[in-house]
Amino acid sequence: MKKSYDVVVVGGGIAGLTAAAYCARAGLSVLLCEKQDRVGGLVNSFNRNGFVYDQGIRAIENSGIVFPMLKQLGIEMTWVRSLVTLAIADQKVVVTDTESLVEYQKMLQQLFPESVRDIELIMAEIRKITRYMDVLYGIDNPLFLDNYQDLGYVRKTLLPWLMRYLGTIGKIDRLNEPVVSYLGRFTKNRPLIDIIAQHFFADTPTFFALSYFGLYREYQYPMGGTGSFTQSLETFLHENGVDILLNSLVADIDIENHTLLDGIAYKKLIWAADLKALYRSIDEQQLSPTSLKLKKNLQTKHGGDSIFTYYLAVDLPPSYFERLSTPHLFYTPSLAGQSTVDQTALDENCHDKDTIKAYLKAYCEATTYEISIPVLRDSSLAPEGKTALIVSTLASYQLFAKIEKDGWYDEAKLFIEECMLAVLGAGIYPGLSSHVLDAFSSTPLTLSNLTANSDGAITGWAFTEGEVPVIHSLKHITKSVKTAIPDVLQAGQWTFSPSGLPISIMTGKLASQEVIKALKRSGQ
Repeated sequence: MKKSYDVVVVGGGIAGLTAAAYCARAGLSVLLCEKQDRVGGLVNSFNRNGFVYDQGIRAIENSGIVFPMLKQLGIEMTWVRSLVTLAIADQKVVVTDTESLVEYQKMLQQLFPESVRDIELIMAEIRKITRYMDVLYGIDNPLFLDNYQDLGYVRKTLLPWLMRYLGTIGKIDRLNEPVVSYLGRFTKNRPLIDIIAQHFFADTPTFFALSYFGLYREYQYPMGGTGSFTQSLETFLHENGVDILLNSLVADIDIENHTLLDGIAYKKLIWAADLKALYRSIDEQQLSPTSLKLKKNLQTKHGGDSIFTYYLAVDLPPSYFERLSTPHLFYTPSLAGQSTVDQTALDENCHDKDTIKAYLKAYCEATTYEISIPVLRDSSLAPEGKTALIVSTLASYQLFAKIEKDGWYDEAKLFIEECMLAVLGAGIYPGLSSHVLDAFSSTPLTLSNLTANSDGAITGWAFTEGEVPVIHSLKHITKSVKTAIPDVLQAGQWTFSPSGLPISIMTGKLASQEVIKALKRSGQ
């Protein structure tokens, strides 16, 4: 006989883990279903030949959410600060505090002397948005407080923050214009715009993109790798009686009988996975007109940008890299900017291998790389005297799907690896190619296969297709977890846009709250 649960959570990424943890903490019986053979989703680490690599996210920003959540759950972890270096061509700046923006401005003005005044205006905008985000994350998020009995805290801290928050949130919501067009108000220098904006996904809203120059100040790294974060949550779930089903793809939900996976019953369901999959898993005859309309809308939408990641193990000691940058580096090898790269290869009708290779080479030379060096944060993450590098750049799922269909996917992967190694060796890491011990890569297709995320997306919906199909106003984030499907809540990166790890945690917590309140009201 199949079991019955108060709550079934589908999706074992950070949102699903959070939702399951809080439901279990409230004393509910919980089942967590995960497609992969382990939980964590895009927050994971793995060991290969003694080197630990982070599979998804490279560092974690607290944002007034992560640490309060861990504290509330009673989970203890050791963290180290993960300083970020911004490197462009042969110049670099380490982001330590707000004053680092002064050094970043100087660097841009030295690289683009013809646009000194434009850069002043842009930096004023970045500082303004940084101040907004400092208000937003100015205190530990009240969502992660157990009670408000400390009247001194409420009067002196919480209420003044709430007033500042309410005065700021509207300003943030008005900054939804795509960042490239927003920067175009202040400069006509397209390479300059590229260098600032190509850290981010296509048509990223301005507030999300430009706020990151402030968030870089607070990047943190869990000892043992980013996967230790989700491992700690998984341990919490086991200790609190949560059943976890791995290798379990939920593809058939009977919402009338509240069952899934051939008879497992639930009172409430929290969907913390790709929303397209939720609506595919339900018989259309059981969906209301509102849900049917949303399903049809979702079918026309795509996931946002994905990434290509190049993993390298080298025989150079950590001290070699420590002299060149901090453990977390955003590196732009040239001033050309991505807009100078011929986009013909991205046309769905372009199948010419030479044209596509020319595009890939030019893109590798112009893009911005996110480089993470785990051993500079935790010396146990690589063999003595050796170093692992994780090098990522934004990548098109559609391009790789086309390449795979044309039959040269593995060749393309090796070609991109060679191009990236050449760029790194000619730039920030001279002669790197002669020190490689091991190298391999993952593409947007890899991420799609692992996580079942549409288009291998890592932050939810694309911003390039007009209105996104979910709530994207911070003022209304509490509504983002609700669906028109009876007794079904949603959480995670597909629930609110734009979404990163802190938002995924927040939506997981919000969904659990809705479930807990509903079951308490009904006396179930």
